[in-house]
Amino acid sequence: MTGRNGNGAEWHFVTSHALLLLEVSRAPESTVRELSGRVGLTERQAHRVLGDLVAEGYLERERVGRRNRYRVNGSGPMRHPSVRTHHVGELLHVLTPQA
Repeated sequence: MTGRNGNGAEWHFVTSHALLLLEVSRAPESTVRELSGRVGLTERQAHRVLGDLVAEGYLERERVGRRNRYRVNGSGPMRHPSVRTHHVGELLHVLTPQA
């Protein structure tokens, strides 16, 4: 669900960083094009966000042939001070449907 602030600008509860982490955890074999399409980002934005996540250790990137494969590091701490005692894996667990 998308909200609008007082100025009419869109906002979301979950950031693009969290959305990409979630999509990588669901489908690690996906291409950047597929990931960006599922979260509503351009490929350029998705590359930037994935780069941020790799640089901070939330994702590991492995080259497989001509493609990159990403793996989530669920033990990484949440970044905001109010939730820093929690790990990214906890968030992903809550937001990922269990089979």
